[in-house]
Amino acid sequence: MSRFKRGAHVVDSRAGFRQEKEDCPVPSGLLKAARKSGQLNLSGRGLTEVPQSVWRLNIDTPEESQQNLSFGAADRWWEQADLTKLLLSSNKLQSLSENVKLLPALLVLDVHDNQLSSLPDSIGDLEQLQKLILSHNKLTELPLGLWRLTNLRCLHLQQNLIKNIPLDLGNLVNLDDLDLSNNHLMDVPESLANLKNLVKLNLSCNKLQSLPPAVSEMKNLRLLDCSQNQIESIPPVLAQMESLEQLYLRHNKLRYLPELPCCRTLKELFCGNNQIEVLEADHLKHLSSLSFLELRDNKVKSLPEEITLLQGLERLDLTNNDISSLPCGLGTLPKLKFLALEGNPLRAIRRDLLTKGTGELLKYLRSRIQEPDGGLKGEPKTAMTLPSQAKINVHAIKTLKTLDYSEKQEGSIPDEVFDAVDGSPVSNVNFSKNQLTAVPPRIMELKDTLADINLGFNKITTIPVDFSKLKQLLHIDLRNNQLTSLPMELEGLTKLRSVILSFNRFKSFPDVLYRISSLETILLSSNQVGVIDPVQMKTLNSLSTLDLSNNDIMQVPPELGNCTSLRALMLDGNPFRNPRAAILSKGTDAVLEYLRGRIPT
Repeated sequence: MSRFKRGAHVVDSRAGFRQEKEDCPVPSGLLKAARKSGQLNLSGRGLTEVPQSVWRLNIDTPEESQQNLSFGAADRWWEQADLTKLLLSSNKLQSLSENVKLLPALLVLDVHDNQLSSLPDSIGDLEQLQKLILSHNKLTELPLGLWRLTNLRCLHLQQNLIKNIPLDLGNLVNLDDLDLSNNHLMDVPESLANLKNLVKLNLSCNKLQSLPPAVSEMKNLRLLDCSQNQIESIPPVLAQMESLEQLYLRHNKLRYLPELPCCRTLKELFCGNNQIEVLEADHLKHLSSLSFLELRDNKVKSLPEEITLLQGLERLDLTNNDISSLPCGLGTLPKLKFLALEGNPLRAIRRDLLTKGTGELLKYLRSRIQEPDGGLKGEPKTAMTLPSQAKINVHAIKTLKTLDYSEKQEGSIPDEVFDAVDGSPVSNVNFSKNQLTAVPPRIMELKDTLADINLGFNKITTIPVDFSKLKQLLHIDLRNNQLTSLPMELEGLTKLRSVILSFNRFKSFPDVLYRISSLETILLSSNQVGVIDPVQMKTLNSLSTLDLSNNDIMQVPPELGNCTSLRALMLDGNPFRNPRAAILSKGTDAVLEYLRGRIPT
């Protein structure tokens, strides 16, 4: 084509672009790019309706094909890709056209934050659809066609006006994420039993008075949120849920803890803001695997001695109850790190002791454990303890499997401390608040049983490669040290669930953490981390808590929104501009949704 002819066509194409812009609020360049990528993001454009050119994107011949006589490799419109991802969130749409069926290859359709009051029945023709986001609209009912989407894996319907979910819900057998929160549901259908692949179910903020026994048949469900309903009791068959890890029952009308025999997987139970007055031993004995129990804002008057059955408990929130005294056995819980007691009329414990923190309070409770003859439990009755072991709690080693040599402000751990173990199986080590500059080498002697190690508040600068031999480790606390990196060999810690690295000197996110798939909690606040990799972060399918507050993150990658396993994401105190503080204050779900809406196509 001659130079002159090219110039002539430039004039014509501009005229065509002006005409399209008048008829269609979607730039032709965006549509052209969508034909190549198969993805179209029209979020936040103020659309009141979806232009026909979008629905007919893969059907109509593009306008530029009528204006050009020759095409480069980049302009072969006939080699277009089918549209697989369409984002229409944060517009002013009141309805969707029946022509949505003209995009049969769609895998993702996101229409959240609009004004939809209904959906076309033809949405059921999108047979390939895997993710449908309809949250924050004005839907009162759902079309029959929706229940034909049997390939759907993610369905979000939160923040609508839905009063009833039909039995047809059971047709969506491939769902793994279902959110029905913030609607007007009085009940949920028994057909939930068909959703064998469901991993997350959110029923919070509805008007449910009970749960159907069918819920127990969802064998893969890991998270069940029934907060802010009117539930008075939980059916015992819920214990048959073989994978349930997190159960949220806040703001209901419960009078007792749920009785969950055989539910050995439950790790977190949230029962705050109910009407619980008594903790029954029969209920506690079934919760031995719990790591977090929340009972704040109830009417609990006392804790039974059977609280010691919760051997895995790490966090216990009893804020704003009617507790006047504590059982001394509470001090023997080997993993308890956080105990909240504010707002209770505690009379038997001095006020100043309560302000010193969990560690001091538990130490005090342990010291009050009495033998029947009045002597302190665990004190030797003969001179069998060497003078050099006088500061070592041998009783804790033998009965609690805990080796505690903390708050001594020493630069090394004396050999006598390890000698006192004397072959006992130790699962917990606490060497915090000393002056250690390196990890004590003799810790490796405990590698077969050590599950929890606390080296916080020291001056440790490096972690040795041998640390990877502690194969049984579940929890590592390295806060307030001088670490700048972690060895890649730590990926061998395949059971590790939580790692605390706050107040160190990391300038980048430790790469090895991306490779430990078992991690559920990463606390990395108050460092100098500038960048995180959201693609690698998404591979941590068990990660529920991520604290990156007070670092140097200049930009939060939108793809972080795809890390949907996160239940707690802390980002405050970083220099980024978006998400704004108003979004951060709305909580983790709002932040993740905000980020997902800004993922570039």
